[in-house]
Amino acid sequence: MQEKRRGMIRIWYAAGHSWRGLRAGWLEPAFRQEVLMALALAPFSLVLARQWVEAVVLVGVLVLVLITELLNTAVESVVDRIGPQWHALSGRAKDVASSAVLLSLLLCGGVWVSAAVRWWWF
Repeated sequence: MQEKRRGMIRIWYAAGHSWRGLRAGWLEPAFRQEVLMALALAPFSLVLARQWVEAVVLVGVLVLVLITELLNTAVESVVDRIGPQWHALSGRAKDVASSAVLLSLLLCGGVWVSAAVRWWWF
């Protein structure tokens, strides 16, 4: 059935899947915390940025954190679906996905700290 969907109908169904994915992400405490962080910080991008491109970068790294957290949640869901027993590859998959979230958080923090330092001292 899905391959027969074309045009706006396909977009409508894809949007529904995306919305369900966001709702599933919202069930994760880390995702909720990161959404709240993004909502709190995003307005400050207009204060810290000297040009619109800087504001886009500041908001962009916030969105990148949310994207990686959703992908981490997807990996964890698939691994948990396979079974409750421990397996080295399952642990590795979860660890790698978690590392992606860590790197996105470090990038986000670095970009925001550098913008704040530049705004404060320069």
